[in-house]
Amino acid sequence: MPIQNYIVYLFLILGMQLSVRFKKLTVPAAITGGITGLLIFQGGGLTGLAMLTLFFILGSVATGWQIRSKQQIGAAERDKGRRTSGQVLANGGIAAILGGVTWLMPQTAAVHHLMMAGSLAAATADTLSSELGTVYGRRFYNIITFKKDQRGLDGVISLEGTLIGTVGAALIAIVYSIGFGWGINFWWIVIAGAVGNIFDSVLGATLERKNLIGNNVVNFLNTLIGAVVCFLLML
Repeated sequence: MPIQNYIVYLFLILGMQLSVRFKKLTVPAAITGGITGLLIFQGGGLTGLAMLTLFFILGSVATGWQIRSKQQIGAAERDKGRRTSGQVLANGGIAAILGGVTWLMPQTAAVHHLMMAGSLAAATADTLSSELGTVYGRRFYNIITFKKDQRGLDGVISLEGTLIGTVGAALIAIVYSIGFGWGINFWWIVIAGAVGNIFDSVLGATLERKNLIGNNVVNFLNTLIGAVVCFLLML
């Protein structure tokens, strides 16, 4: 086994410990995250793991950013943003599945790597637009009616939040491109992240507001859409 693998395994174990110590993840979530990271590394290599790590860092920072002001309007995550195993799977489950499939079927790696990036771009775009859009947005609109609505509610968007989310998707695309090469795929990933983010808001304004589905399901479908969009764009 290459020494690189041992270093990565130690990195994952350390990451699990630190995420629990600094109250970013619950213990079950840290274990789930470690398994998710392992599958992504086995299928996507260091680039796949780097994309996941970037999402986790950006998401953690954004969630904790100006948390008091978010709490005042009821838009803050529960338990001060400490993520559960369900949330980990909702955001990283699709990427982990793709990593596992690539591990078993390396001949389709190029397709799955792009889909993996699309799913993580969508997760990043959604997290940043939700967490930072609530803070920096000026005008908030219901994505279905485009009428002004209360910030922090499901399906409510702002121009600032949408742009921030798109930047987040672009950061994932940059990491992908550094690892797998620059080209048109960069833009496919950015588009996938933006489309997934919009789809997430539509679900939030409709099914989630009616309590027909929960936030974890919305996030899972968001990342699925991000992966599917990348697949369709590369055809």
